[in-house]
Amino acid sequence: MYSQPAAGLEGTPRGDEARALLRNCVHCGFCLPACPTYRITGNELDSPRGRIYLIKQMVEGAEATATTRFHLDRCLTCRACERACPSGVEYGRLIDLGRELVEDRVPRALPQRALRVGLVEFLSRPRLFGSLLRIGQAARSWLPAALQARVPPRSDSRPVIPAARHARRVVLLEGCVQPGLKPGINAAAARVLDRLGISVERVAGEQCCGALGHHLGHTERALDQARRNVDACCAALDAGAEAIVSSASACGLMVKDYGRLLASDPGHAQLARRVSEATRDLAEVIAPEDLARAGLRSSNGLRVAWHAPCTLQHGQRVGGRVEALLEAAGHTLMPTRDPTLCCGSAGTYSLLQPELSSELRRRKLGALTGGNPQVIATANIGCLEHLRATSPVPVRHWIELVADALDDASNR
Repeated sequence: MYSQPAAGLEGTPRGDEARALLRNCVHCGFCLPACPTYRITGNELDSPRGRIYLIKQMVEGAEATATTRFHLDRCLTCRACERACPSGVEYGRLIDLGRELVEDRVPRALPQRALRVGLVEFLSRPRLFGSLLRIGQAARSWLPAALQARVPPRSDSRPVIPAARHARRVVLLEGCVQPGLKPGINAAAARVLDRLGISVERVAGEQCCGALGHHLGHTERALDQARRNVDACCAALDAGAEAIVSSASACGLMVKDYGRLLASDPGHAQLARRVSEATRDLAEVIAPEDLARAGLRSSNGLRVAWHAPCTLQHGQRVGGRVEALLEAAGHTLMPTRDPTLCCGSAGTYSLLQPELSSELRRRKLGALTGGNPQVIATANIGCLEHLRATSPVPVRHWIELVADALDDASNR
């Protein structure tokens, strides 16, 4: 797809990137059946190909309208289209670029701007989020049913992270909402890694990874958060940490992308590449044979339906590893339909596009529960909470299931 950036973009890094990204698209349409929103609406403009045309028009100087923004907003950024594309179109980069352009050219109404700023500020501040979450949990029984579903019951347990005692150390990213919603996830990760001879530490000065702001058009805020995390993570790597590990696949994907996002920043480009190269999803630092060496033997576990978050399977391209770990822990993986379908969570998407998000969740839960599982396992806090709200069976992070199996094995 040939594109000539208009004046104002021509010769700029943004314009050059847009032209290079658009060049690979050959209009074939293989992306359409892979796109969750197109499968629901049947509207070409709710497909990757349709959105690429809208972005191309903006790049070439055509007027951006509220309709342009409407259809770009409805994209989940699941990147399933990238896996289906025979031409290698980097659609995730294109949609981010398109959102930056439309935010500049089509100002939102004040209530919409306030909502988006509020989401970025509220969700990216763990202490603020945790405090307000506890208030919501205390008042949960008085909330409307729709809000009750979004607020998980409070757990009285206080998970303990083992003290550092091993020569091998990794940084385990805390995340923004996960410590408040499910503090047991990182505690379970720390227990498993401790059994494998790896201590975890928290990096001083950790910020939100920036994904929230990045996908909502607050690019400069996201890049500033990325710079601060790069500085903090490099200090930890200099001090001997061997990797940066995330138990939330969305955060891990964002940090792995720092090298590209900060490539034109002379003060952080090299450091950002270093951090990206050192970042691993939790499933990438644990292998089934590690669990066997830690004393775990296959036993009668649970019937588990595995939901691979889009950020894990399409973004990070990490496939098969979690399934192997769950089986090594003695669990039985149940067959599921449509494994590449997005659950509809997609960060703040469930709040900003509730109708599409709810329909995708309904379809996903139908696909996951068809085999009568006892539990659904996933790898991202957003997917976990979105599915949990209406799931007929418990939804947990996969590392919790592995940690439970290790604990059971040690107690036998």
